[in-house]
Amino acid sequence: MITKKVKTMAAVTLGSCLICVSAYAAGTEKSSKYSSEPINEVEFYGNPASSISAGVSVPSGSSYLFTSGTVPPVLNKEGKTVYERYGDTKTQGIGILKEIEKQLKDKGLTLADVAYLRVYLTADAAKEGKFDYQGWFDAYAQFFGNEANPVKPARSTVGVAGLVSSDWLIEIEAVAVYPKHHNQN
Repeated sequence: MITKKVKTMAAVTLGSCLICVSAYAAGTEKSSKYSSEPINEVEFYGNPASSISAGVSVPSGSSYLFTSGTVPPVLNKEGKTVYERYGDTKTQGIGILKEIEKQLKDKGLTLADVAYLRVYLTADAAKEGKFDYQGWFDAYAQFFGNEANPVKPARSTVGVAGLVSSDWLIEIEAVAVYPKHHNQN
């Protein structure tokens, strides 16, 4: 036997839960800045003043190209220092992005098709053992978010203890999205 008091408490609790769920659902609809409609091209989201996108939406059925970690090209294999062999973080970053640009071109893509970058930095002994984030940001700015290529991919930059070669200060992975009109054959 359930008393009237228990039935009333159960009904009030259930009613409160329904009201909360309805209020939450209504609130999430209004606060969402991402369209719930299907998209037909890659869309970048975030603060227009930022040098990177906060997020990227990719249309259903798109094809991707993932590059492996790309490392800096050798400038002078006989060089006595890291800087002579590979350059500083900025120089290495520029060399890597040029290499990624070539990889993309071989597949019919450009840097404008890049949706995401993952960047690994190591500490630079010549900079008091600190990560040269500014060097990387300066290299990035030559290829993205500028007049020649206004695309600002989503990006992660991670400081790591080391890369395969102790001379490498940076390694970059890229994810590009093929345009819908692209014939991959």
